[in-house]
Amino acid sequence: VQLQASGGGSVQAGGSLRLSCAASRRTFTNNGVGWFRQAPGKGREFVTGISWSGGSTYYGSSVKGRRFTISRDNAKNTVDLQMNSLKPEDTAVYYCAACSPCTYNSGSYYVLSEYDYWGQGTLVTVSS
Repeated sequence: VQLQASGGGSVQAGGSLRLSCAASRRTFTNNGVGWFRQAPGKGREFVTGISWSGGSTYYGSSVKGRRFTISRDNAKNTVDLQMNSLKPEDTAVYYCAACSPCTYNSGSYYVLSEYDYWGQGTLVTVSS
């Protein structure tokens, strides 16, 4: 089981990036998908999650104001994260992950240990 996160890079503050997470149909089917991030020297933080149908989305407090938007295309087995108005504090390695318990409990999206499968991460660097 593999998830592949891509799209990271370096951008100036105020800029945008779009991350993408790809996985097998088996990994995504009926599962919620979340994005987490880990800044240097800090723990892994929930950013956003999306239900299997795409009808429900969840956002961490660090991205309130909806600078970030999550979406998914189940036909392509991808989940994207559009990040706008980036700030230096958004600098981190971003990970995508699949969560089977999320299907039954929306609270699971916010809990790192509820995720079954993880991608390798993609680095986002925002300079001031």
